[in-house]
Amino acid sequence: MRHFGRKYLLETLKTLADDSRLTLLQLLHEQEYAVGDLAERVKLTEPTVSHHLSRLRESGLVLMRMVGNQRYYRVNEVGLARFKKLAGEIETLVDEPEAAPSNDSWIEALELNAEDKQVLLDHTTNGRLTHLPTKQKKTLVILRWLATLFQPDTLYTEPQVNTILKSVYEPDFVSLRRDLVDFGYLRRERGGGKYWLAPATQDAPEG
Repeated sequence: MRHFGRKYLLETLKTLADDSRLTLLQLLHEQEYAVGDLAERVKLTEPTVSHHLSRLRESGLVLMRMVGNQRYYRVNEVGLARFKKLAGEIETLVDEPEAAPSNDSWIEALELNAEDKQVLLDHTTNGRLTHLPTKQKKTLVILRWLATLFQPDTLYTEPQVNTILKSVYEPDFVSLRRDLVDFGYLRRERGGGKYWLAPATQDAPEG
């Protein structure tokens, strides 16, 4: 599990040291919003709001889900609770151990072009996501990689899918699960009981 300590708290405090981002977080704590609706509430342009939201998402403070081409954001209660806990222990936090050099040999084994491999190099360390892309093109590269973590012709429960995704990025695994379904990399049983890797056909595997 990724170690959260002084560095994480410092970066999160920097993220929140902006009046607009703090206001957005407060609004998202009240309810879920689309980017356009948030822009109207805070009187900022949609690109500016999207930038602020990407910073909050990278800190694990908000979650995002997609409905068609529309992105909806809400507070990540787990991430917010983690930040509050660390802030409450501010006087006892210790320095995080220096990270070992990243082993990126696994990226070379993937059937991706050089540009896509660079996206993974920029967003991972030792096989774990360090942050989420802000551009959809790069997000799709991440999702293609995540799809390789699932076996074909295998049914997964939602907790099993969550466990796999948490192993590479715990702060926002829920959004990753939704993106995998929304962009067609995973199929989901009606009602959300079972998941499986998207096959050539739409049929679920036997199980």
